[in-house]
Amino acid sequence: MYICSMKKFNAIAETIKERRSIKPMSMNGKKIDDEVIKQLLSLADWAPTHAMTEPWRFVVYAGEAVQKAAQEQAELYKQNTPEERFKEATYEKIRTNCDTVSHNIVVYMKRGSNPNIPALEEICATAAAVENLLLGASAAGISALWSTGGVTFSPAFKQYLNLGEEDQVIGQLYLGYSDSVKEGSRKIPLEEKTTWVNQ
Repeated sequence: MYICSMKKFNAIAETIKERRSIKPMSMNGKKIDDEVIKQLLSLADWAPTHAMTEPWRFVVYAGEAVQKAAQEQAELYKQNTPEERFKEATYEKIRTNCDTVSHNIVVYMKRGSNPNIPALEEICATAAAVENLLLGASAAGISALWSTGGVTFSPAFKQYLNLGEEDQVIGQLYLGYSDSVKEGSRKIPLEEKTTWVNQ
């Protein structure tokens, strides 16, 4: 039993330590099968959830819809940015962000009606769902980026998605394949981030 448990621990520890954020520009355009995306979403669906509210929601853009969504987000940026703050480079970055991406998944927290469940818990549960998906992607050799850039947190994007007032966009996941390998590191030693209390 112990040996079996350690094998499982070592397998998941390896996946966690090897997970990396890979930007869309480093992806090569190769497509992921939709069935694989469904399997990743199934992993996300097993996130911890207080009172079984399961607040995570996913909008999956695939095929031609990926480029279309990027164009529409670029237009949202253009339409909702004051002229003096508008940057053509930002517009172009949003517009071309998915050129080499296979799938784009918008993740949001759907606020429930139970007043005893704080919104923060629902946000954390949705973030846990995202991490499940990212770990699954890493284990499957899929590159991913959890992004909050562009119009992701803007009121205009929330309206574009037809979300409720208390719903919250958590981010956009860009998925694809990459030919590059990225080394990982931590900047702050774990000891500086941990306090042990023994008595």
